[in-house]
Amino acid sequence: MRIAIDAMGGDHAPRAIVEGVVLAARENRSGCEFVLVGLEEEVRAELDQLKAKRLPITTVHASQTIEMHEKPVEALRQKKDSSIGRMIDLVKEGNADAAVSAGNTGAVVAASLLKLRTLAGIDRPAIAVLMPNPVTGVTVLLDGGANAECKPANLRQFGVMGSIYAEEVLGLENPRVGLLSRGEEESKGIPLTRESYALLEHEPINFIGNVEGHDIFDGTVQVVVCDGFTGNVVLKTSEALAETISTLIKRESKRTLPSLVGAALMRPVFRLLKKKVDAAEHGGAPLLGINGAVIICHGGSSGLAIRNGIRAAERFVEHDVNHHITRCLGTGATAGRTPRDNDPA
Repeated sequence: MRIAIDAMGGDHAPRAIVEGVVLAARENRSGCEFVLVGLEEEVRAELDQLKAKRLPITTVHASQTIEMHEKPVEALRQKKDSSIGRMIDLVKEGNADAAVSAGNTGAVVAASLLKLRTLAGIDRPAIAVLMPNPVTGVTVLLDGGANAECKPANLRQFGVMGSIYAEEVLGLENPRVGLLSRGEEESKGIPLTRESYALLEHEPINFIGNVEGHDIFDGTVQVVVCDGFTGNVVLKTSEALAETISTLIKRESKRTLPSLVGAALMRPVFRLLKKKVDAAEHGGAPLLGINGAVIICHGGSSGLAIRNGIRAAERFVEHDVNHHITRCLGTGATAGRTPRDNDPA
């Protein structure tokens, strides 16, 4: 298996990206090869510092980088030799089995749509984000931000894809799928959720109906379906809330001697809790519905997060997720709609 990694994507690139690839290469449980795509001179300098010459890591030069603030489609058109574009090209050409990037999310989604296209039966892809819950460990939330606006047919497809990913990759047997709304009753919500409900209840998945925000985290469901705008708001709010709670705990634990002692005694519990809720432990979110394997990592990813993103890519390929999606949708094909049908703008 060969995995292409965008060496220039993320707030801490290329150092954190190269560190993550070196970590993965030193463990290399499945005999993978790794291809770092980016400014070759900078990437090789980082590899030299990490003494990685004997590891199964190669480089592909890309002279341009798409920055986080750039408009995705416009940047892809202007920067023909971007690290994101070259990375996806490797997958398209069959020179890589998967791609991993912590760069501009919109550009990764757009490049994947334009170059790889979608699976047959899928109109638009979805970012599947893993959220913590105390019952089954994680809840799959999709779409996490690939599509600001969605149609009921899109949410139907998201439900099927999320269910397959939860079962095949995460090992959650017969996962319960819920539609994010403002009430549990079928009649509640906006036209999008009401129409999506009618479609989802006829799919061969364990659809339990509408769920609300608190159900994402309490284990009621293992898959939560929503449009990308709502999903991204949920994601960013959850990240901010987790950071705020962590800051408050640290601040309050230093106020008195008993609280300092208590915090010291609770340190092992805090470490375990951090491990369970830390996004770096999951590494990245798969872009489901693309005719290829693409993992999107957080922009602030550390080396550990990149390593785990690479692991997510390995699992995606090993479990043949795309085959299961097309089989469930009854299409049996892997080449989908044209880039024009999937205008990422």
